[in-house]
Amino acid sequence: MITPEQAQERCAELIGLAVKKGADSADAVTSASASESVSVRLGALEDVERSEGEEIGLRVFLGQRSATISTSDFSDEAFAELTERVVAMARLAPEDPFAGLAPSDLLARTGHADYDLSDPAEPTPASLRDRALEMEDAARAVEGVTNSGGANAGFSRSVVALVTSHGFSGGFESTSHALSASLIAGEGDAMQRDYEYRAAHYLEDLPSPASIGLTAAERTIARMNPGKLPSGAMPVLFDPRVSGTLIGHLIAAMSGMSAARRSTFLLDRIDDTLFPASIRILDDPHRLRGPRSRPFDGEGLPTAARALVEAGKCTGWLLNSAAARQLDLPLTGHAARSGGGAPGISASNVHMEAGEISREEMIAEISDGVLVTELVGQGVNGLTGDYSRAASGFRIRSGELVGPVADFTIAGNLLDMFAALIPASDLEMYRAINAPTLRIDGMTVAGE
Repeated sequence: MITPEQAQERCAELIGLAVKKGADSADAVTSASASESVSVRLGALEDVERSEGEEIGLRVFLGQRSATISTSDFSDEAFAELTERVVAMARLAPEDPFAGLAPSDLLARTGHADYDLSDPAEPTPASLRDRALEMEDAARAVEGVTNSGGANAGFSRSVVALVTSHGFSGGFESTSHALSASLIAGEGDAMQRDYEYRAAHYLEDLPSPASIGLTAAERTIARMNPGKLPSGAMPVLFDPRVSGTLIGHLIAAMSGMSAARRSTFLLDRIDDTLFPASIRILDDPHRLRGPRSRPFDGEGLPTAARALVEAGKCTGWLLNSAAARQLDLPLTGHAARSGGGAPGISASNVHMEAGEISREEMIAEISDGVLVTELVGQGVNGLTGDYSRAASGFRIRSGELVGPVADFTIAGNLLDMFAALIPASDLEMYRAINAPTLRIDGMTVAGE
């Protein structure tokens, strides 16, 4: 696979050709990846997959007109044809007053920091198979497990590089080790399924395969013989497996592109107090071995840690260059780029700070409620904030978990939910978006 330096060289070559063809300015992004995974089921090898791919995307500007194009053919002939075609496309594109590269004086020009994202050790297919077998063997040994959906161990290595015609060049490499197991308990109509999945840049940061399998098995058995919930308003607890989705909805609503299009429920509310004053949500692109750590954003700007929510208030829109120009606001380093189009907007490693009350204490305070461990479907209106999701989890009665429940819906409005949110103290930091158990009182539950 190519190195970050080779990827940057390819980007620079393509940009040089585009400028010769008549482009006023351009940027290019190269991505390359190689992955391998081994799946087993019921103790037997089920599948071995390996894939490799490289892609380069080019964006050119002629004044306020722009066009993007991508290819996986890195030959001289392909580069010549691609640059000629994309410049011709740009000549026919409509003018966009907000189009253009990021301001050159804001680019990240110094050496790019290493956030320890690449594990030099690469597993063999045999070691991946052994991890998958260890996971499934541990899970199937748990009493009550009746079948397996399979176990999978995988590894991938990827490279990304970005180069612009006005002075930026950067690239980095990252790796990912992943383990997952899916189990079945019960028979016939009573069957239940659950899983566990973990991924990390370094293998040493993952739990053992056996513990992954045991967790998947225990979750599956705990779901056996689910009951029904009554309909009505009640406290809802969001398990850490799903609580991060609420932050994900907030991040989507904080996108400057949504604000520019006036298509977010935070419009005219971005400066309001939306959360309890104790709530802090942080975005840290520089966390060592963080799932989404990055030294620069998708337009070559330096990244920096910032609070997304401080003292209960959002700290402002997340912006790329186009949104910043349209909203007349300073850039924030949140551009995200793929080979196939103009930059989008994304956060990096995000977490909500833990609260002071333990999960057990939180449950003990509830006379009748529900702990949600799984959400199904989309059910979120980004324009209004209306929220409705199918769910399953565990009934809370008299301060205790009394058994699994399924086939119910929880509903509310995200603005009301944010205002009522209480975090527990059980924060763990291994996902891209991390949150502790969250309690929201007064949500509408549609059950029986």
